Amino acid sequence: MQSSNYSRVMEFKVKDLTVNKCPLVQVSDSATLGDALNAMKVVFWYETGGKPSKSGACGCGARPMVETGSAKKQYIGMVTMLDVVAHIAGEDGLDKKMAAPVSSIIGHCPEGRSLWSLNPSSSIMDCMEMLSKGIHRVLVPLDSNIENTPGPELVESASAYTMLTQIDLISFFLHQSSHLQPILSRTVTDLSAVNHTVLALTSQARVMDAIQCMSMAMLSAVPILEASSNENQDHKQLVDGKNRRVVGTFSASDLKGCHLATLRSWLPLNALEFAEKIPRTPLFPQGQERELVTCHVTISLAQVIQMVTTKRVHRVWVVDQNNVLQGLVSLTDIIAAVRFALISSAHHL
Repeated sequence: MQSSNYSRVMEFKVKDLTVNKCPLVQVSDSATLGDALNAMKVVFWYETGGKPSKSGACGCGARPMVETGSAKKQYIGMVTMLDVVAHIAGEDGLDKKMAAPVSSIIGHCPEGRSLWSLNPSSSIMDCMEMLSKGIHRVLVPLDSNIENTPGPELVESASAYTMLTQIDLISFFLHQSSHLQPILSRTVTDLSAVNHTVLALTSQARVMDAIQCMSMAMLSAVPILEASSNENQDHKQLVDGKNRRVVGTFSASDLKGCHLATLRSWLPLNALEFAEKIPRTPLFPQGQERELVTCHVTISLAQVIQMVTTKRVHRVWVVDQNNVLQGLVSLTDIIAAVRFALISSAHHL
């Protein structure tokens, strides 16, 4: 019976996960950073011929694409809020910064210049393999007539794309929880889903230094640690967070919705002061507290999945009874654990 349930899950295709996803919206490559941010908080862009799309899908959560007059479409990269904040952190005026071409600021975020695609007919296991390796999102063509197109040609063959993210796959696990129950009911420790290496910021690290450190380490979020009595500690560097008390989270995704002029004025603040201001931004409803999302090593994978989907986070800090950091469980760790359990089950049949 268990193997039958797993077989049903593995019969799903990538296209089954993108049925209700909006297409990506286009903006011109001559757009300024300010123009692009008005279209969407995260910008994906490419080169192609034709006119920019007037689609209203942006309000549905689609991500804007940038197109040029080039005859052949070619994806270049994406711009995230980490890119934006790193860009505006310099000495030039904010107006000048916002007037820069959006294509000029790609690269601060780890995924900025690494775009991946999946064929709609790809199996769910192929999807899990890709997203279990630290790739956070992939492009999926919406054209039904290219389902047999080889992967390397996908980025030049379709006229419209949507995006499949790690959280989409995690939500799929949640929807299939009755079939995956034997896996999801196991603890994160039993599934080896806990990553025990955690780089962190001290609570005295400035926002400007935090952004630079995260860019260099290719991290989109880090825990904020309680201040240490060590006067010689360098607050401009990431530190080993293991066995330190965690008091907050510094995440690039929290920067969405912040007014950029206000955001720039916060750059000299320390990381904890900045984190405490986040609930006052449009990303969080009035009066809603920004919760520190943690768990213990005995938590089940199903409970962690509930946390990341309801709390809108991409990782959960693993702590002991005193809130001392022991590790983390990321979306990558969750996907890798489920994939390994499914493969192991298939080998035992």
